Amino acid sequence: MTCQPAARLVFASALMLLSAGCATTGFPTPTPAAPAAPPPATAPLEAEPVAAAAGAQAVETGAPAPSTAVLVAVPPAAVEAAVEVIKPPELIDPIRPDVRLNPNEGEAQSDLWARVRRGFAMPDLDTELARDRSAWYASRPDYFQRMTERGSRYLFHIVEEVERRKMPTELALLPFIESAFNPQAMSSAKASGMWQFIPSTGKHFDLKQNVFRDDRRDVLASTRAALDYLQKLHGMFGDWHLALAAYNWGEGSVGRAIARNRLAGLPTDYASLKMPRETQYYVPKLQAIENLIGRPEAYGLTLPVVANHPYFLSVAIERDMDVELAARLAGMELDDFRDLNPQMNKPVILAAGTAQLLMPYDNANQFVRKLPLHRGPLASWTAWVAPKTLRPADAARLVGMSEDTLREVNRIPPRMLVKAGSTLLVPRGQSRVADVPEHLADNAMMTLAPDGPPLRKLSLKAGRNESVATVAKRYRVSPAQVAQWNGVSPSASFKPGQTITVFAAVKATRAAKAGTVKSVRHAAAPSKAKASKAPASAPKRAVRVAKR
Repeated sequence: MTCQPAARLVFASALMLLSAGCATTGFPTPTPAAPAAPPPATAPLEAEPVAAAAGAQAVETGAPAPSTAVLVAVPPAAVEAAVEVIKPPELIDPIRPDVRLNPNEGEAQSDLWARVRRGFAMPDLDTELARDRSAWYASRPDYFQRMTERGSRYLFHIVEEVERRKMPTELALLPFIESAFNPQAMSSAKASGMWQFIPSTGKHFDLKQNVFRDDRRDVLASTRAALDYLQKLHGMFGDWHLALAAYNWGEGSVGRAIARNRLAGLPTDYASLKMPRETQYYVPKLQAIENLIGRPEAYGLTLPVVANHPYFLSVAIERDMDVELAARLAGMELDDFRDLNPQMNKPVILAAGTAQLLMPYDNANQFVRKLPLHRGPLASWTAWVAPKTLRPADAARLVGMSEDTLREVNRIPPRMLVKAGSTLLVPRGQSRVADVPEHLADNAMMTLAPDGPPLRKLSLKAGRNESVATVAKRYRVSPAQVAQWNGVSPSASFKPGQTITVFAAVKATRAAKAGTVKSVRHAAAPSKAKASKAPASAPKRAVRVAKR
């Protein structure tokens, strides 16, 4: 297949979109106080409704943003002519449009794995730990197959970025050990996304985190930030193994370990440093993945076929749109759509904050065809800023929706107030039809406060078999509250020694003293390395160092 410059993929016509809202199935349906006028008849979309997305689960574990190919919707009269521009076999390399991809020119052109192998440039780490990890992954072919199949959606883009920066292609494999290539992964240390950024480091590398989106999960933005960070670390330490150790353990920790060895007259390479167990295994795990990708036949493995061309294209949007509507117009299952666009926290996409969507080639084509033909509301939801501190019931009355729906869609636990200036997701109505402005799409936050007598904030150390449910029962609060205070799901469990935050009344605090959770003062969040209690042969779990 040949490819054209990305600029040729841009359609010149403007979007023909209508504002208002479309009911969703995976989230609560807005319930306005008064019935709204019926919307115009909707043109058939020739696609079945998609199923609700399954909940994401945590798994084991600079350069300017790329100029990705962009599709823009066109009026129906121009659709046929416009689509011819991107009709197969023409595909666009979104990073290097000058490179022509032709699968008939040999394995090097058609097989992405061959391209990855050619770019291996780090010194091999031939150690017992690396051999142990290689054997561990090889003994679990089903798990390795799932990881590689999931990663095949993102690898072409990552490899393109790595090569553009002249970095070793081993780095494109790092999400294997960070998140098993799950962009929805969330660790107990609140690290999120395919590259597992904690909130503070994400903000440092311009990854927006607000009510509506979390760019730590954004495929393009998080890849850009991760490679920016790795380049910075390589510049600090002059060695990729040390840079990777710093990515895992923190640059300050690695710097201090080097200083200690230097003072003691010891070598300062990666293998010579005294590090926590997880960091000791970090680079050996990447070496193991490299070994299996480099010589799969030696380990009895078969890699899934990954073509050496883009898996997805970038599709421009100019109006707010429900997530489910976007997936339906593209002819995609909702889960598949979210796998490529995992950054959305709410059931609506705000064009001011997320101006482009990622879709496979065929689905992008379908989206471009069907969007101008859609005759109905595009968005069911919009943003509303609380003018003062309110109880959820009062806020619900002001915006014309039920309290239960307001609480559910905004994840407001019982006995909490919505503080002034908080941004809530509310139904669009006749008085709220404008798209959300950029300043709100980028900076929307929600702050809650206890509704009732003052509560005492406790920092706790988790005991064995501790979970959100056990802590909630002990302190007589809801699991939803405990989950929100700690940034985890209501079904989550805590690791022994992990710090837990609880707001509890004095009586509940006294009643809980008999439990296994111990209260501590000024308890710091454990580092990723210290939190890992798994034996050396166990798989890495989704935990992160507080430095990243």
